[in-house]
Amino acid sequence: MSNDSQTGISVNGRSYPMPKVTAVAICIDGCEPAYIDAAIDAGLMPTMKRIRETGTMHMAHCVIPSFTNPNNLSIATGRPPSVHGICGNFLLDPETGEEVMMNDPRFLRVPTIFKTYYDAGSKIAIVTAKDKLRALLGEGLKFDEGRAMCFSAEKSDTTTMAEHGIDNASEALNLEVPDVYSAELSEFVFNAGVQLMKSFQPDIMYLTTTDYVQHKSAPGAPQANAFYEMFDRYLTELDALGAAIIITADHGMKPKHKADGTPDVIYLQDVLDEAYGAEKARVILPITDPYVVHHGALGSFATAYLSEGVDADTVISQLKGIQGVDVVLTKAQAAETYELPEDRIGDLVIISTENTVLGTSRDRHDLTALEVPLRSHGGLSEQVVPFIMNRRVENLPEAPELRNFDAYYYVAQAAAL
Repeated sequence: MSNDSQTGISVNGRSYPMPKVTAVAICIDGCEPAYIDAAIDAGLMPTMKRIRETGTMHMAHCVIPSFTNPNNLSIATGRPPSVHGICGNFLLDPETGEEVMMNDPRFLRVPTIFKTYYDAGSKIAIVTAKDKLRALLGEGLKFDEGRAMCFSAEKSDTTTMAEHGIDNASEALNLEVPDVYSAELSEFVFNAGVQLMKSFQPDIMYLTTTDYVQHKSAPGAPQANAFYEMFDRYLTELDALGAAIIITADHGMKPKHKADGTPDVIYLQDVLDEAYGAEKARVILPITDPYVVHHGALGSFATAYLSEGVDADTVISQLKGIQGVDVVLTKAQAAETYELPEDRIGDLVIISTENTVLGTSRDRHDLTALEVPLRSHGGLSEQVVPFIMNRRVENLPEAPELRNFDAYYYVAQAAAL
C-alpha cells in the first residue's frame, strides 16, 4: 500500500487518483435494477432519466453471497471477500466456534479505500443507514483531526466527535432519528449527504442505505416508486453541487414465496438432521443480523459444517436433488468460484433458486412479523445491480466483468478530470 497526495493512492492492488471534486458512491441497498426503470417510466426520476441519457448507465455484478456486509466492504475496499475477509453478515467464528455477527473490524483483513485516502490527506464522509456497518466502514479513520466523519442514521443522536467525527449528528443536521424499519432511515442518509457536501465538503463520500422498502415492495409498487422519487430529489441536489456520483447496489431483490403468498423455504438443518442425525451438520445463514423483521433471517445462501464421518459427496448429492436448490459446492469450490475466504465458510455452500430461500430449523424462524409476501436475496438471481454515473465514461465493461466494487475505481477517475 502506498499513496501520494499528488498522483493518487494505491490500496489492495488497485490505484485511484486524487479527486478534484467530491467523489460520491451511493449504495442503494437491495436495488434490483427494475426499481429504477419502473420509477423512470412513471416519470418520477427526471434526474436519473437525464443521467441515463447523458451519463453512464450499465449493469454490474455484486459479490456472492449477495448480502449487505460482503458487498459494502467490497465497495469500500475495491476487492472481493477473498481479499477483505467479510463473507457475510454472520458467521461461525473459526477461532471460537461461536456464531457471531461479522460487524467487528477485527474481521476486516485489508485497509479500506477510505482509510487510504484519509492517510493521503483527503476528507472523508461516510453515512450508513444501520449502525452494523459503521465500525467496519470507518476502520482506520481518525476523528480528532477534522477530516473524517462516519456515522449511522440509526444511532445519529448518540454520535461523538471522538468516535464519529461529529457530536450528535441528528441535532447538528436538524434531522430526527428515523425508525430503523422505515424508508425515512434511507432518506436521512441522502439528506445528510447533501448537507455534508455543502458544509463539510469531503473529497470522498460514501452513502449506503437500508433495503426496508425493497423487502416489502416490488418494482413499480407505490411505496417503491415513492422511495425512488425521493431519492431522485436528493440526487438532483448532489449533482447540482458538482460531485462525481456513482450509484450502485449491494444486491438485488426477488420474491421468495409460493403462489399463495407463503414463504418458499427449505429448512436445511431439519433436512440434514433427519438424514444424518442431530448435531452431525450445522447450518449457518450469513444473512442473519439484528434486523430480521422484514426477511425473517431467510435468504438464498447458506453454508454447512459437517461432522467427522459425514460424507460430503453424499450430502451434496442429496441436497442437489431438492427442488429449489440451485448450487451445492464444497468449501474449496465455493472459495474459488465466488472469491470467498476459505477459512470462513463451512464445508459446503448451498444456494437456492430465484424464488426460494434457505432456513435452518423451522422452529428457529419467526415469520409472524412478515406483513407482506417474502422478498429476499443472497443468491445468484440477485447478483445483477445498477452501475450508474452522472459522468460519461467510455469503454466501461459490462457485467459480469464489471463489479459493484469497481465503484470508486471509476468515480475517482471521473472526479479527477
